Amino acid sequence: MGREEFLTCDSCGKRFPSGEVELTCPACGPWLGTLTVHFDCARVGRELSPATLAGRSEPSHWRYLEILPVAERPACLHPRVGMTPLYELPALARALGLGRLWVKDDGLNPSASFKDRASSVGVARALLGGREVITAASTGNAASSLSLFAACAGLRAVIFVPETAPQAKVAQLLMFGAEVLMVRGSYDQAFDLCLETAVAQGWYCRNTAVNPYLGEGKKTAALEIVEQLGFEPPDAVVVSVGDGCILSGTWKGFSDAQAMGWCGRRPRLLGVQARGASPLVAAFERGERAATPGPAQTLADSICVGAPRDHLKALRAVRDSGGAMLAVEDEEILGAMRRLAREAGVFAEPAGATAFAGLLRLRAEGRLGRGERVVVLVTGNGLKDVASAIRAVERKPTRIEPTSAAVAAWLAGGQGR
Repeated sequence: MGREEFLTCDSCGKRFPSGEVELTCPACGPWLGTLTVHFDCARVGRELSPATLAGRSEPSHWRYLEILPVAERPACLHPRVGMTPLYELPALARALGLGRLWVKDDGLNPSASFKDRASSVGVARALLGGREVITAASTGNAASSLSLFAACAGLRAVIFVPETAPQAKVAQLLMFGAEVLMVRGSYDQAFDLCLETAVAQGWYCRNTAVNPYLGEGKKTAALEIVEQLGFEPPDAVVVSVGDGCILSGTWKGFSDAQAMGWCGRRPRLLGVQARGASPLVAAFERGERAATPGPAQTLADSICVGAPRDHLKALRAVRDSGGAMLAVEDEEILGAMRRLAREAGVFAEPAGATAFAGLLRLRAEGRLGRGERVVVLVTGNGLKDVASAIRAVERKPTRIEPTSAAVAAWLAGGQGR
């Protein structure tokens, strides 16, 4: 179906030819048996070189088709995904004592989140495999993203979300025509129920981690960063973390870029979780290769995950990169939302701002050196969770009468400064 060569189990290392296994290693199961997709990067690099890319006009992540697990881009998947802006912020870099600082705003994807990178690839594979129903479990972003692309493709989408999912995200699901099952439980319970149903019904499962091909879509963010920086990767990339899939996908992208000969090194990965949902941070600090499921409570709903499904690859990615993991408080996340908006012009949802909160903590603790070149990945737009945005702001609107006298009184009161 695609261009991948083979898959390997992240636990036992067993090798599977392309097409033999769709989800996880049969012997190791869903929790430990996640799979990694392997390409002949040296061969692909001869086709997909910096010179090749310079001549391409395709303004989306499909410009990297040779290193994606689909043979072609389905014409119906017309929304433009990827090639999101990489904003350089020199004033903020100086204020923080960094050499250079960029923010990559993936909230500008079609459904306003990073998850479009994975969903577009997932729907493409479902179409090429002749599937008619696609399903996912999500706190909201992955679900709304999948619903958008399923609608474009004419596929039936069945979505499992916890009943605590923000209304704005549920509204997107319904608008795109998805069938939404609101689970009276946590995201982790919704995930398990979705996976069980997908296997029983033969539906295509979009859940990242258990479906290794979704991470291949997520890696395109790293490919873009390398290309956008002139094939000179930054020193570090800061990523918010829930299931761990964006973190592992980002590392896969940098690794494939290096293997294709695009760059000579890879950046350190710095993973940031909310304190109330930080099992990967705990596992990293204990030196464990696998996470232990724990509680999950944070206002950052997109990363409110107690059982991170891509834990093996995420922890391995951070360690292999020489990076680190840390947890931040919800109040730090709210502060990061304000600062990103006011100093970078980027409106981020709580999970999207968590990486920036981590950057501020890392710099304050001296864990990022002066002069370093850093990219912060913002994964979702603030309109996804307006209630949290309102909570984050310090200033409230002032109600006045529709007269110039009312404005004059407001100015006289010292408010118009």
